[in-house]
Amino acid sequence: MAQYEVTGTFKISGEWKTFSKIVGAPNEKQAQERIFADLGSKHRLKRNYITVSGITLVDGE
Repeated sequence: MAQYEVTGTFKISGEWKTFSKIVGAPNEKQAQERIFADLGSKHRLKRNYITVSGITLVDGE
């Protein structure tokens, strides 16, 4: 499974905060879905409060 670094912003308490997270996923679309699920679950956010600005493949071992 490939590792992707996903960067973007999310809105919490009325302000936008940046994030950068590395997730394991088979492709970029699944990496984005995993970010929506993780941030939505942890911070109780809806998808329209999460903006993904970049997805890059991280070199693995």
